[in-house]
Formats: sequence, structure tokens, C-alpha cells
Amino acid sequence: MTHAVRGVIARAKGEPVEVTTVVVPDPGPGEALVAVQACGVCHTDLHYREGGIGDDFPYLLGHEAAGVVEAVGAGVTGVAPGDFVILNWRAVCGQCCFATHNAAQKMTLEDGTALSPALGIGAFADKTLVAAGQCTKVDPAVPPEVAGLLGCGVMAGIGAAINTGGVTRGDSVAVIGCGGVGDAAIAGSYLAGAHTIIAIDVDPRKLKWARQFGATHVINSREADPVAEVQALTGGNGADVVIEAVGRPETYLQAFYARDLAGTLVQVGVPTPDMHVDIPLLDLFGRGGALKSSWYGDCLPERDFPMLTGLYLQGRLPLDKFVSETIELDDVEASFGKMERGEVLRSVVKI
Repeated sequence: MTHAVRGVIARAKGEPVEVTTVVVPDPGPGEALVAVQACGVCHTDLHYREGGIGDDFPYLLGHEAAGVVEAVGAGVTGVAPGDFVILNWRAVCGQCCFATHNAAQKMTLEDGTALSPALGIGAFADKTLVAAGQCTKVDPAVPPEVAGLLGCGVMAGIGAAINTGGVTRGDSVAVIGCGGVGDAAIAGSYLAGAHTIIAIDVDPRKLKWARQFGATHVINSREADPVAEVQALTGGNGADVVIEAVGRPETYLQAFYARDLAGTLVQVGVPTPDMHVDIPLLDLFGRGGALKSSWYGDCLPERDFPMLTGLYLQGRLPLDKFVSETIELDDVEASFGKMERGEVLRSVVKI
């Protein structure tokens, strides 16, 4: 049996996305059919539309999602119909060192054209087919538009601070780039007990938003040298942890030099393939510390998603503040423009 649903696809590089009919098969072995309830509009979806991730068009977009399992295939024991789940693109099988596992069957257009689901998920749709390991059960008391954020951007930022950066009580932290991922890194640093949390951006509106997630200081890098300002706020030493959430060579260099000599740089911003960084080798040697990249916040979904949703329900993690607006499937293309203009932290499609 198959299911004809509405979904948002990117048909060709650079073209506006469109809502069309998507054919979703029933789950086979190891797969799960999920009724999507909410899906955040992430910059990664725009990268797919622009051909920045691959050229396997057409793409079924959307990946930062939560919903309810409708059916499972043979051999699935971790989730069952009726479970409320967050979809994750780091599907850990528990049997190998590391791999991502996606559904074996293809979702298609009505004419049979195979779709490439964004990050193996494709959740800008009424229903999607995923590997069962991509479903992480969480408390259904969490609103789906909030829960789904942990499927990508918010988890990336919180994890960059806590998992990758090892931020702990009393630390000084600087975050360069205060969009959704950067603000999540600020929230994670606050949650971990950082004493000084410095938000850096070129947009005053984003710096204002950063305050509500725990930033103790803000720097507009159009108006001041962020490296000098971070050093001034940390006794001349630099920050213990600097999180780069932009993905550009210029901001990477700022993060590198804004660290304490024994400090940690965490890059969570996603660069493009053409970007390079030029750092004197003596500076790499002489400054010490650690240079790390953070992929999906180095998270383990089965560990981190239930923990973080639990903190939200306790009132200790303001995930709802990331939701700037809720929209419909037909509004996804317009939401890309809002995201590029910095008007929203997250637009979330409610289905």
C-alpha cells in the first residue's frame, strides 16, 4: 500500500520550491512511517534548494521534525505505532562504530520519479518514511513545534557547547553568530553554568534575541573588534570556549584568536566547499588549546533528546523561544527569504 500526501520539493537547482503530491510506501523491514506534526525551516533545506549539498534533484525537503509513528516494518522493536518521536539524521544502529541509516525504499512523485529526502528524512510532508533508528521517542507532553527543533539546529548548538566544547560551570564562552544555532549554543552554555557568555553578531536584533537565551554581554562586530572586546571582557585572556556558528573563514579566524591560550574553538557553522583558512603554523603551535568541529552537536539522540525535552518541561530550557512563527507547507518558500534576511530564528511548519 502507498500513501499520497502533500510535500515540499526542490525540483531543480535554484528554483523556488513547490508543494506537490508525494507517494510514500508502507514501511518495509527496519522502517517506520511517521505522520509529521511539525517541521522547522532550517538553513540546510535552503542549501539543498541551491545545490550546495548535492545535485540529486528532486529533493523532498524538511528534516527538523517531530510526529507520531503510524506503522513499522518487520523487525522494528524500538518504536511502535502511536509513539511520539523526534526524527534524527544521525541514526545510530548500536551495532557499528558509526554510520547513518536511512529508509531503503524510495518516496516518489506520482510519475514514479524517485525523491532524495533531505538528510534522509524529507519531513516537509504529511507523512514520511524513515529508518526506524531515525525515530527517537520523547514525552508527548512537549509540543511538536518545540520538540522538532532538536532534530537539527537547536541540538547542533546546544551540543556544540556541552558535548563538543565541554562548557562547564564558571567558564567564559563567546559565540560568534547568533542565529538559531548560535543562540542554542548560548542556551547550552547557560544551562552548563558558564559565568560569562558573550554574543557576537552584526545584527542588533539578533543580539537582542541572544540576551533571552543567557548572553551576559553582546558585541556588534560591525562596530568593534570582536577579538579585542572578548579579551577585554575576560581579563585580557580570551574566552575558555569560542563557538563559531557562521561557517566563514573570517569568523573562524576571529574565534581562533579570541580564545584563551589554552582555550577551545568549536566550529559548528557549516562552510561551503570553496572556503579556506590561512593561519600561521607558529600560531597553531604557540596558542595550544583545542580546535574542534561539531557535527550535529556530537549528540546521541537516544540520550540527548529525552534529556533536553525533559528540561524544557521543567522550565529550565526555553525551547519555545526559538519558534518565531508557525506556517503551512505553502509558506516554505517565503520563509526562506525571512531566514536569509534575519527576520526569524525559526519558522516552523505545522501539519
